[in-house]
Amino acid sequence: MSTPFSHSLPAPQPSRASPLAPQSSTVPIRYPRAPKLAPSRPTSESRGLSGSGKPSALLGRPSLSPNVGRGQLGVGKSELCGARRREARFGRGARPRAVVASEERAVEREGDGEVGGREGEGGYDAIVIGSGIGGLVAATQLAVKGAKVLVLEKYVIPGGSSGFYERDGYTFDVGSSVMFGFSDKGNLNLITQALAAVGCKMEVVPDPTTVHFHLPNDLSVRVHREYGDFLRELTGRFPHEKEGILKFYGICWKIFNALNSLELKSLEEPIYLFGQFFQKPIECLTLAYYLPQNAGAIARKYIKDPELLSFIDAECFIVSTVNALQTPMINASMVLCDRHFGGINYPVGGVGGIAKSLANGLVEHGSDIQYRANVTNIILENGKAVGVRLSDGRNFFAKTIISNATRWDTFGKLLKKENLPKEERDFQKRYVKAPSFLSIHMGVKADILPQDTDCHHFVLEDKWSRLEEPYGSIFLSIPTVLDPSLAPEGHHILHIFTTSSIEDWQGLPKKNMRKRSSSWLMKS
Repeated sequence: MSTPFSHSLPAPQPSRASPLAPQSSTVPIRYPRAPKLAPSRPTSESRGLSGSGKPSALLGRPSLSPNVGRGQLGVGKSELCGARRREARFGRGARPRAVVASEERAVEREGDGEVGGREGEGGYDAIVIGSGIGGLVAATQLAVKGAKVLVLEKYVIPGGSSGFYERDGYTFDVGSSVMFGFSDKGNLNLITQALAAVGCKMEVVPDPTTVHFHLPNDLSVRVHREYGDFLRELTGRFPHEKEGILKFYGICWKIFNALNSLELKSLEEPIYLFGQFFQKPIECLTLAYYLPQNAGAIARKYIKDPELLSFIDAECFIVSTVNALQTPMINASMVLCDRHFGGINYPVGGVGGIAKSLANGLVEHGSDIQYRANVTNIILENGKAVGVRLSDGRNFFAKTIISNATRWDTFGKLLKKENLPKEERDFQKRYVKAPSFLSIHMGVKADILPQDTDCHHFVLEDKWSRLEEPYGSIFLSIPTVLDPSLAPEGHHILHIFTTSSIEDWQGLPKKNMRKRSSSWLMKS
């Protein structure tokens, strides 16, 4: 898993980052009227790929992007990728459906050298900082509509939190292996849609159990793929709360069906949502009603059993790393229902194949990705983002800059504090810091696990009160249950992680880090 469980739809005002989900976080895509952008030519330096998997940031009207080298990346187990290249270009009459652009200024540049009084490389419609899933989706959505995009990635492969690494015959997912949005139906299968946009399709393995909860008082609950099986298990454990269970999860489905009926491309763009309202007024009013409400308050309207309410806290915690009272009802409903509607589907060959496929698709559509391209500064001109500076001194310029770096890196490192927009300054005043995760990857012999072991587990054995405490609970992912090809024959992969504080680990020598993590693992 990348953080615990991930979903690819941008969540409306999430409290914190999710544990169990791609951190398939996606770049918020805005839908302004298309500015007149001149087609741009490829430049000599743009070859590569970039990654991060963190929520992206829009800087004023512009945005930032990543990079992948032509022919560098295989697509792993994808069945089809980059089959067709669309030739649509920005220009008179073009109206791209997903673009972040500055209508006030469209800086025209082509080629290398000094452009517009600046030393650097231009000719791009958009630059994306980071090749996490969010950055790659933003980049590919622009590229298929004719934009020339450059993605800049400081690492050597794409994906960020949805990346991978290989060692001794094992392929480890860096982050989440609980993949939402990977089904073949509905409007919330956003990973499937993102891949299809660049002509890619990946082979997947359905997960029969989203997660197996191991909770205090010997409470064991499997969240089955089939909704009816899940309800039977939960009401069998809490028969006196059957009516309340049906009402609470029934409201989740009401919200989910409203979301799933819309072609949801942004939960933040008023003009887009206004247009959706006229097409689906009832669904939009449903979402507006529940938007300010949290899952815990709604659960308490129908459910009284404290243990069942604690279970719903755990359900929300694996989505948002906070309890139900702090989890927006829309966020909770999306995940608690999509696991049954579209189901959890694991990509054969590992989660890293998603980013590789998107990166290859980006290049197939005439855009570029560069690796080992560490962006250190966002270049501003008259208060607008117009370019980026790399650690090696190179500058790149574009009409639009999109950042898929974390919000904290974007506004804390890439921009100077005095240049922060007012809304960001206000946000930082009320921001509550989310936990980090201690993550351990292991290869083990297969015979140490029971034959019927589920792929994903959440363990809270001591007290309910420890749910949100550092090291209080454990997430366990065993992706080789679904795809044995990730490990040598007769072996499994264990990905174990728990909430932690980065301050506990900063400044420790590697030897001490290993000792502390081993000590925690033995206690667990």
